[in-house]
Amino acid sequence: MGGWLVDGPGWRWVFLLNVPLALVCLPVALRHVPESRDPRQSGRFDVLGAFLGAAVLALVTYALVDGVPAAGAAGVVACVVLVLVERRRAAPMLPPAVFRNRLFTATNLVTLCVYAAFGGFFFLTALQLQTVAGYSALGAGTALLPTTVLMLLLSGRSGALGQRIGPRVPLTVGPLLCAAGMLLMLRVGEDASYPRDVLPALVVLGLGMVTLVAPLTATVLASVDAGRAGLASGINNAAARAAGLLAVAALPLLTGMGPEAYRSSGQFQDTFRQAMPMCAGVLVLGAVIAWTAVRAPGAAAAGEGPAAEPECRLHCGVSAPPLEAACDRPGTKPSEAP
Repeated sequence: MGGWLVDGPGWRWVFLLNVPLALVCLPVALRHVPESRDPRQSGRFDVLGAFLGAAVLALVTYALVDGVPAAGAAGVVACVVLVLVERRRAAPMLPPAVFRNRLFTATNLVTLCVYAAFGGFFFLTALQLQTVAGYSALGAGTALLPTTVLMLLLSGRSGALGQRIGPRVPLTVGPLLCAAGMLLMLRVGEDASYPRDVLPALVVLGLGMVTLVAPLTATVLASVDAGRAGLASGINNAAARAAGLLAVAALPLLTGMGPEAYRSSGQFQDTFRQAMPMCAGVLVLGAVIAWTAVRAPGAAAAGEGPAAEPECRLHCGVSAPPLEAACDRPGTKPSEAP
């Protein structure tokens, strides 16, 4: 759809794409999605926390995109102020205490690594296929569909596997498979063959995403009590979106890519060949964090509290929330499942 908009009506229309989807999702959510509340919260909205969080992202991104050191310094200051403010507020948007949970913190660090790599990969690969391989925008978008198809077909099995063996192995193996897929994309050049060069890389990447994404989200939700599920999901999604945003802003700077590279096949190819190993390296870092810091199911025996067991078995997209069956939710009887 994005490729069709770029080739047809224009890329600016993409900002309206969420409007009809939201109009469908709102009534569906109100009717079918169960509510969860944290009894410890007052219900007041943390306006100052929300403003400071947005300011941090805006300033850091602006500094990376336009190379303005003063904006970066202001972003760091805003981040420090955000932490101090949230520690003192009675009902903070981002309670610092939640990060005392080692599993929650470790899983969010893995999220930062994984989605930074995903953000950089999909942004640059779509352009690589157009600028270097000669695809149209619609063709580039269509070429990337195998990752989505694999997620749709196999995420249920991946979620079930994660529930049986725990999160540590999927969160380690998944990023490594994704890293291998990104390195395979280095074969894509001016004379790239889709079946020979593009498709194998996307299949390996898609299998890594299948292995990783559902257990990642499920582990975050399982690491906190039910009353804080919304908070945990919100923090994890914010971490994922922020990681992708910062990666897209930082990679051109790190690879020395100028504005003219978007119109030059040779220059963009050089940028792509530098960026893919960087994305793969960030994924390897995520795998190392998962292996060393994410607890195995037997961790409860060591006195560290209950082990996380993924509950969400279905996951249909990189940016989508999990599809969790009613029988998997705490407090719901199997007979109440749809």
